[in-house]
Amino acid sequence: MNIRLRHDAIARTLRRNGTSTIDELAQEVGVSRRTILRDISALRDQGFVIHSESGRGGGLHLDPQSVQTTARLSVAEVFALLISVSAMRAAQNLPFSDLADAGLAKIEKALPSDKVRDLRRFLDCLHIGQLSPHQDISDLGPIDPALLPAFETAFLQQHHLRFQYRDAKGAQTSRQIEPQAMLILSPLWYLVAWDPARDDFRHFRMDRVSLPEMVEGTSFRRRYVPFQKDVCPFRERLK
Repeated sequence: MNIRLRHDAIARTLRRNGTSTIDELAQEVGVSRRTILRDISALRDQGFVIHSESGRGGGLHLDPQSVQTTARLSVAEVFALLISVSAMRAAQNLPFSDLADAGLAKIEKALPSDKVRDLRRFLDCLHIGQLSPHQDISDLGPIDPALLPAFETAFLQQHHLRFQYRDAKGAQTSRQIEPQAMLILSPLWYLVAWDPARDDFRHFRMDRVSLPEMVEGTSFRRRYVPFQKDVCPFRERLK
């Protein structure tokens, strides 16, 4: 569990239980007492009011009126919000899309400059096109939520990505690739990558990808991806 997920788990546990001890929280998230103490300090810095009560029956108590005062949205989360709002806008018949768009604009303005830079670089990797009417999508499955943050790290740091892939016939293989782009052919999403083992580009359906992990100590160069003529950068749709 990473730091951000651990902080969310601690805040959620305190809200749910009212009062918890350091030992209970440590057991809940699987870390040491010292780590929990550091996490509590970090949560207080973020605006949460957490009281400490000593003695028997004491523990940590989260003021139910306290709220987080610092934004902690990740680049991947804002990326997902952008795509969702853009989909609402494209549908044209959904209510509140303009309001969602305005809310997202406020979130973007509140992001630190380094996150804005990373968001733009991440969006530059995303392309969109039209799905062929002959494409079989009868086996379309859910996309692993772990993919987006793993892709973000691999794309921005230009590290190889390793994952398990299930092909159309159900055969499972382990792949290590150089991620170059993401492609939306709604409702299908693809990871477009250079596959060193095959010395060529490959398109991996994201609903068939599992267990993604960045490969430390690796690097790659950006390559020109030969998309079809009807495919365009996603950021052009945002204008």
